[in-house]
Amino acid sequence: MNDIEFFFEDIEPISIHQEFLKTQIEALISNEKYDTGDLNIIFCSDTYLLEMNKQYLSHDYYTDIITFDYVNNNVISGDLFISLDRVNENADSFNSLQIKELYRVVLHGVLHLTGYKDKTDEDQKEMTKMEEFYLAKIDFKELKV
Repeated sequence: MNDIEFFFEDIEPISIHQEFLKTQIEALISNEKYDTGDLNIIFCSDTYLLEMNKQYLSHDYYTDIITFDYVNNNVISGDLFISLDRVNENADSFNSLQIKELYRVVLHGVLHLTGYKDKTDEDQKEMTKMEEFYLAKIDFKELKV
């Protein structure tokens, strides 16, 4: 059975409105003409994600997300590891709601799984455009972390 599951590693769980977020992820995947497979979204600390970044990507810096892609044909599957420390700091830096930044990072990871890249300036512009497109569908005033 295909499913989207949420986990908290090395941090206390927070309210992320799981069922609502699942609906947003499934809508994005469907809109991008894919099927939903198994997705694990793991929220963690900076320290936890830094160690993963070093171990799996040989990068020695903080990041907000690491996406492991297990996409098979048209089925979107993967593991998204997200640092809540980075999400909260980014929200403060961008003067954004924490829940909106959290959803932005989740949707960013799912967009990677559907084929969007962000290594070049042009790719980053397209990724940001798609993030904004999907975030615009959500009323964040109703959601609280």
